[in-house]
Amino acid sequence: MGLGLRIFIINDDDTVRRFPFSRYERLLHGDSKERLLQYAGKKVRFAELAVEFYQRKPIRILRFLPFILIFDSEGSIDAKEMQKERRLAMEAHPLYHEEEVIPNVIDARHYFARKRYDHEYRWEISEKIAGAILKSLFG
Repeated sequence: MGLGLRIFIINDDDTVRRFPFSRYERLLHGDSKERLLQYAGKKVRFAELAVEFYQRKPIRILRFLPFILIFDSEGSIDAKEMQKERRLAMEAHPLYHEEEVIPNVIDARHYFARKRYDHEYRWEISEKIAGAILKSLFG
């Protein structure tokens, strides 16, 4: 048995396309040669699946992570947006604000940061998209 990650792009019309993990990594690391010109200036839905394999065939999805990537005008991942996302993800963690404890005050900053993070960088999967991903993955 083995584990692997599969990346999918979900287009505006809810069509699903598998995306090579090696290209995804190059995009994330800011490789200047790796661009998606068709998504320039857009917010694009992606899905990352952790998959268990047996004899090189997928047998089970262990984790499904829907997320949004924002591309700049040249088709690269927008570095400023990526920084903003990471900062917001940190703020969404309850321990991030721990050193600023004020007696008799409930600190809900992490709760609101999580809501904002989910609103800006996550998306909800529909049955149509789930079916397309399963069909692409399992055949």
